[in-house]
Amino acid sequence: MTLEYINNELSVNGHGINSIVKEYGTPLFVYDENMIRSQCRRYHRVLKEEELDYSISYASKAFTSVQMVKLLREENMKLDVVSQGELYTALKAGFDAADIHFHGNNKTTEEVEYALASGIGLIVVDALDEVELIDSIATENIDVLLRINPGVDVDTHEFIQTGQEDSKFGLSIHNGSALEAVNAIRESRHLNFRGIHYHLGSQLSAESPFINALEAVYKWLSEYSIDIEVLNMGGGYGVKYIESDTRFPIEEAFKNITERLRNLSETHNMPLPHVMIEPGRSIAAEAGTTIYEVGVIKEIPGLSKYVSINGGMSDHLRTPLYGAEYAVVPVNKTGAENIETHVVGKLCESGDIIGRQLNVPYNLKRGDLLAVKTTGAYHYSMASNYNQMTKPAVVFVNDESVRTVIKRQSLDQLIENDVF
Repeated sequence: MTLEYINNELSVNGHGINSIVKEYGTPLFVYDENMIRSQCRRYHRVLKEEELDYSISYASKAFTSVQMVKLLREENMKLDVVSQGELYTALKAGFDAADIHFHGNNKTTEEVEYALASGIGLIVVDALDEVELIDSIATENIDVLLRINPGVDVDTHEFIQTGQEDSKFGLSIHNGSALEAVNAIRESRHLNFRGIHYHLGSQLSAESPFINALEAVYKWLSEYSIDIEVLNMGGGYGVKYIESDTRFPIEEAFKNITERLRNLSETHNMPLPHVMIEPGRSIAAEAGTTIYEVGVIKEIPGLSKYVSINGGMSDHLRTPLYGAEYAVVPVNKTGAENIETHVVGKLCESGDIIGRQLNVPYNLKRGDLLAVKTTGAYHYSMASNYNQMTKPAVVFVNDESVRTVIKRQSLDQLIENDVF
């Protein structure tokens, strides 16, 4: 994100955070629109340079809204959705259903009916019984990919590993279930088998897992004479949350991945497939920052100091959920010395933590603003009304303007579905 201090005030694309907060309040999600667009174009540039027949589907689960979907359409992106709600949002934003594919490990009958009625372009089959479910609902042919598990181990948190043998997602290429599903799709009335999909996990920092997956997948395809037109390698490209994190090296990695893909296609005498990828986090995460206002500051002599902010796990769940770490910086630089401080939320859980032992200015006081960096993915999308907290507003910032993307949830909206 283009965050910088101008006259000791944190700014985004030249717009001071203080003036943005004055208009929109806190907590507030601030997105660098320029960076979102730049990341989309970066992926396009890399895959074009590799001379691949390709498409890029943004993973909506990272962050979605009507305005986000419209931006993605402008950047020639396709969409990956995992629920009826995500599909509905995309359609209401005017996105072409033919450029959307539907994921999910437990698609309901209602979701399949809605997807098919909407003219969805592609469905990713995640389980054997989905073959029968989709086939029984479809009244005309529908293209499908089969989600497989290559059985590749990745070095990331267990909650975001998805391509291993023991997983709720996909079907294993090693125990025969994936092959059974391929045969079932081929024997169905309405399902067109186009290819395969796999997703290894999230926050991956190197290309080696993707290359290992290609090795395993092509060996399997060759052994059982499975022809594919489409190879969807998923996403999971890592971003930088804190200084010690390693970003996925997009340009170098895809050069190596593509080289291995070409070699394997030639070795196994298979045509090079249409390549699909599904970046989500790596497009949205670093473009987003959450702004909070400091409230209670509590010092426990000889033990700890706590700085409480006016949000928490209702809009910042990843730290309580699996210990994700974030950089926190003051909106206004004072030159004060930093000290180790726990930055915590205001919800009634001891685990409601933004970060432990963070280096923040010792002289923070009530009313000061703190910025939590790299919160553009899996923050607003995971936001809840726990403790009846209202969901924050979201704004996009480019060189020219600051614009509302999602309005702040009102108190009336908290209870609009309640029965009186």
